[in-house]
Amino acid sequence: MKAFVFPGQGAQTIGMGRDLAEAYPAARDVFETVDTALGESLSGLIWDGAIEDLTLTRNAQPALMATSIAALRALEAEGVSVAEHAAFVAGHSLGEYTALVAAGALDLGDAARLLRLRGEAMQQAVPVGEGAMAALLGMGFEDAQAVARDAAETDVLQAANDNDPTQVVISGHKAAVERALVLAKERGAKRAVMLPVSAPFHCALMAPAAEAMAAALKDVKIADPVVPVVTNVTAAPATDASVIRDLLVDQVTGAVRWRESIQTMAASGVTDIWEIGAGKALIGMVRRIDKSLATRAIGTPADVAEATASLRAATD
Repeated sequence: MKAFVFPGQGAQTIGMGRDLAEAYPAARDVFETVDTALGESLSGLIWDGAIEDLTLTRNAQPALMATSIAALRALEAEGVSVAEHAAFVAGHSLGEYTALVAAGALDLGDAARLLRLRGEAMQQAVPVGEGAMAALLGMGFEDAQAVARDAAETDVLQAANDNDPTQVVISGHKAAVERALVLAKERGAKRAVMLPVSAPFHCALMAPAAEAMAAALKDVKIADPVVPVVTNVTAAPATDASVIRDLLVDQVTGAVRWRESIQTMAASGVTDIWEIGAGKALIGMVRRIDKSLATRAIGTPADVAEATASLRAATD
């Protein structure tokens, strides 16, 4: 039993998806649709722009979604579909929007526009320099939560990403994050490092962005997904469109419960996790969560060929 998962911000690279677009008309159509939806050549930025511009939240979010869906469309062109081959889909932070497109719950153009708005709203929610995020390495989620609680004082500070048993990201006011770095090291973290991000995502400081997303999502059509989507906020499968709509709003300020999401899928019988899109960050997390899970990264035409060949060999 397989699950298809989709990466979040940080996986972006210049040139990602170009070879897919050259090899598969369906993949090229994805980038053209996203360009049209945004009214600009995002594909030109992805393939030939500056990494500093691509890394801007407003660009990175729709760009990563487009690259993942292009890889999925390439798989579909070879006969591999979400409906027939995946028991679940899930995505890390913005990747949840990608998962919803993959599962037929959200239109591609709508997802591009929502992610552009999401990126802009998250950036504008907190003045530059007031917020920060940091990774606590070698520290579990409960210990990281305690560090965040004790370092917060009168500031906002939360455990924002429960990525795997050895990596938790905290988010909030910069001064509180700095206090937490010291406290985490005192309490046994192997490393505690600031992350190069432009805003403190997935914490209460993102409340203005959550309000913006609630307003935007109100008028967007969301259908029931063809397979369950394991959501960031609940780490549980969701199949009802109205529930998914509410969870997308909650996700802006809520923690990304990735470790639990993988555990949920494994407990439901998933044995293989395919990361579809740019990079292999999620595969690294999956391996640290559950070494028994088989993993595969699919981001190039060669990856698509290997994945489809493996499926054919398994059914012969």
